[in-house]
Amino acid sequence: MKVKICGIQTIEQAKVTVSAGADAIGFVFAESKRKVTVDQAQSIAKEIPSSVKKVGVFVNASKDELEATVHGVGLDYVQLHGDESPKFCRSLNLPYIKAFRINEAQDLSKLESYDNASYFLLDSATGPYQGGNGTSFDWRLLKNKAIDSERIILAGGLNEGNVQEAIRQTRPAMVDVSSGVETNGIKDTYKIKNFIQKAKERLI
Repeated sequence: MKVKICGIQTIEQAKVTVSAGADAIGFVFAESKRKVTVDQAQSIAKEIPSSVKKVGVFVNASKDELEATVHGVGLDYVQLHGDESPKFCRSLNLPYIKAFRINEAQDLSKLESYDNASYFLLDSATGPYQGGNGTSFDWRLLKNKAIDSERIILAGGLNEGNVQEAIRQTRPAMVDVSSGVETNGIKDTYKIKNFIQKAKERLI
């Protein structure tokens, strides 16, 4: 199971995350308590091996901003959490992850319109922010849905205590966590290591 740790803000956090076995890390460029500047992300990215994917999180950013940040930081993917239309996403010459806030089964029908997305990130619709609220949606909504699980990144309310059950129910390509590996809003080394270990354990 691949694991993405989102909301990385320091070189130290990045090094801990990489050494713990993360497959991807996320930089938040949208308004958030975890927001980083392009300069901060550049400094951190230099310390990350190419084997670990670098993802930038944006909300309704312009095409110019996306392209400039990708090239400035060396991002592998842009993760779009806003109202980006299928037409806008198709116009990007960038690998992208489209995020969706899932509340009911009908919300999953939106995925079809973004057919050229590299991944679909499924998050909870509960909470004030476009992502990173620490709440989960009903994973049973994914049962019997004709969705390519190899393109699904599961997010929302995951932590070391529930990640194995989440994987068991949804079989995603990757799990994504931010607040679930924090203590008092700060990335917690112990929780990061435990989460990645749990996510990568063979399910019985």
